[in-house]
Amino acid sequence: MKLSAALVASLCLLPGLASAQNFVQPSTGMSQSESESSSASQGSGSNGQGGEVDASPRANWDNANYGPVANPSRTQLDELPPFGSNLFEGGFRGTMADGLNASYQIKPGDQITLRAWGAVEIDRTMPVDAQGNVFIPSIGPISVQGMNSQQLDAEMRQAIKNVYPQDVEVYTNLQGVQPVGVFVSGYVENPGRYAGTPSDSVLYFLDQAGGIDQDLGSYRQIRVERNGRTVSTIDLYDFLLEGDIPRPQFKDGDTIVVEERGPSIAVTGDVKREYRYELQGQQLSGADVKRLARLNSGVSHVLLRGDRAGGPMAEYFALDEFNGQTVQSGDEVLFSSDKRAETIVVELQGSFHGPSRYALPRNARLGEFLDAISVPKDMTSVRDISILRESVKEQQQEALDKSLRRLQTTYLGYPARTAEEGKIQVQQAQLIEQFVQKARQVEPSGQLVVARGNSNIANVRLQDGDVINIPETNDAVLLSGEVTMPQAVVYTPGMSVEDYIEQAGGFTPRADDDQILVAHRNGAVIPADDARLRAGDEIIVLPAAPTSNLELGKSITQILYQIAVATKVALDL
Repeated sequence: MKLSAALVASLCLLPGLASAQNFVQPSTGMSQSESESSSASQGSGSNGQGGEVDASPRANWDNANYGPVANPSRTQLDELPPFGSNLFEGGFRGTMADGLNASYQIKPGDQITLRAWGAVEIDRTMPVDAQGNVFIPSIGPISVQGMNSQQLDAEMRQAIKNVYPQDVEVYTNLQGVQPVGVFVSGYVENPGRYAGTPSDSVLYFLDQAGGIDQDLGSYRQIRVERNGRTVSTIDLYDFLLEGDIPRPQFKDGDTIVVEERGPSIAVTGDVKREYRYELQGQQLSGADVKRLARLNSGVSHVLLRGDRAGGPMAEYFALDEFNGQTVQSGDEVLFSSDKRAETIVVELQGSFHGPSRYALPRNARLGEFLDAISVPKDMTSVRDISILRESVKEQQQEALDKSLRRLQTTYLGYPARTAEEGKIQVQQAQLIEQFVQKARQVEPSGQLVVARGNSNIANVRLQDGDVINIPETNDAVLLSGEVTMPQAVVYTPGMSVEDYIEQAGGFTPRADDDQILVAHRNGAVIPADDARLRAGDEIIVLPAAPTSNLELGKSITQILYQIAVATKVALDL
């Protein structure tokens, strides 16, 4: 597949420059005749029969309703808390209202302060009697029950001015209110009778009762009962979502009843609120569920599972399609970020012209990408192109960890039969632990070898985050590991590995002269006996395993070789 026209146009080659694609050979695929032969063979019946086979797909796998999903277990769903479960951690019971809000309605037992001056002098605090009246000397009784503070002030002022129409000023104040006792019952933690004021919120009384029962109580069906009739119905979802809550004025003897939790749905996945949500009625729209759950960014799909009249159902929707779906009681809704990006980003390093980062189609291959990259023709070692890939690095690290665990398991923990054998095993254990500790400190490079023996480059599919290394030509040969003088020397055609080692002062006493590796810059690491040296190579002399135990020495040598391949490092023992 070719890159988009826009990308190719933006990466067009500079005049007189080489393209790295010239060194890339596509991966081997079936020829046309092989493909036709394969198709013909598939058309034959099985077991030697000549009948045709229906190879049409049984399902439309491009449909969004199909695909793998990570479903939560039934146990996890059952343990989901109800939405609002943290509501009574806010300390509503900590502060009692003073009852003096503007909407408070006066009732028997309240205390009213009255002051008048001018034509008449009055300074009294008067209780509201059982008939809802206050008595003003020289004026008489005035009915104030059911009034708010503004109405009270106007009524008292008018009553005094009716008797003293001139030169009188009036001030009134609601001094205090009678406390009330309210019963809290139903599905709460601690049903009982709790003290408060008429202006206290229903949350104040519910909090005193320990909050709503997490398993059985409803957050959407709460009644305030007075003398056998319902005076207010409260849905706490309005408070949780919008901050709205009814404020009935309580009277002594009122009852708050929390009903049993109604039908509910379970919402999980990439949401900010994984809860069980209670329904008002028997169903919700998909848009309502999204509003309740508060989706994380990037959510693209929704799995809806439940039971319908025709039996169990499970449907997988794109997020926009879910808005109009009906979610019923008992359903499970799983939101997921399940949309792959259609582009990947790769990085270039080494010898090339142009920018170092590119956005490519998700199925772009190395060959077509290099076809759009210009390089300095005489300064670039295109046969040493390689890829640094995070997934390869993780695999190398995992393989190394597994080898080290196998080494410890194999040679540690065996009981000694004699004192001398025990002493040897202690020394062996110390050697292994020191070696393992050093080996765990190395970090694999994640270099993917894409070079082939015929100097071509494999046309592999690129992955997001790949770093493509196009090295500049190098005239040096690097010697490392157990040589007397590790150094970089100028490459001389015709010189052998042994010649370079001799030039570097020969082997150290710890060297294993049978374990010499040559690492090409494209990532390939091969034994020196099989290598053809070229400029830019590294000669790595591995150390000999410091043990007389042949099997242990062989195991350590294998890990040393593994580390050298993954990191281009001869581990110092």
